[in-house]
Amino acid sequence: MILPIVAYGDPVLKKKAIDITKDYPNLDVLIANMFETMYNAYGVGLAAPQIGLPIRLFLVDTAPFAEDEAFSAEEANALKDFKRVFINAKITDEAGEEWAFNEGCLSIPDIREDVSRHPAITVEYFDENFNLHRESFDGLIARVIQHEYDHIEGILFTDKLSGFKKRLLKGKLANISKGKIKVDYKMKFPNEKKKR
Repeated sequence: MILPIVAYGDPVLKKKAIDITKDYPNLDVLIANMFETMYNAYGVGLAAPQIGLPIRLFLVDTAPFAEDEAFSAEEANALKDFKRVFINAKITDEAGEEWAFNEGCLSIPDIREDVSRHPAITVEYFDENFNLHRESFDGLIARVIQHEYDHIEGILFTDKLSGFKKRLLKGKLANISKGKIKVDYKMKFPNEKKKR
């Protein structure tokens, strides 16, 4: 089932999410719905707060990046095959010199800005079967994980922009929060009862 994506301005996006247990109700259905919602919106990651749930769950599928000709065959294959569910994730290490990359967010449509992040991370997380993993990632995969991880920490990519950039985007962000934007996927806007 395709769920509405919560728009910028909703308090759930600024809340630090809570851990869940393997007994979380209908977790497998929730994960399936989140993947369907993400694919419908042409996203490469989706966090539970983006569908209104303040829980530490996000998923990533970097396959769409594999089609970008800027990547080597080896990088493209890694991106094509990377699909994961992260539950109760904790980034335990960030390494390397930060690099900028143009990011966007399904909760903040039509805004893309350069964000600096570390090129390598180590993360501990549970998968959808509640098996514990501790893995290191780098490059674009690390970046997508960091973006989604920020969501469960109550941080948006726009929070990482300079004060000047934030001022420039103020009007656009206000319009998103008021629902004054056209998107081709379901969204839920703050203070809006009906779903689009």
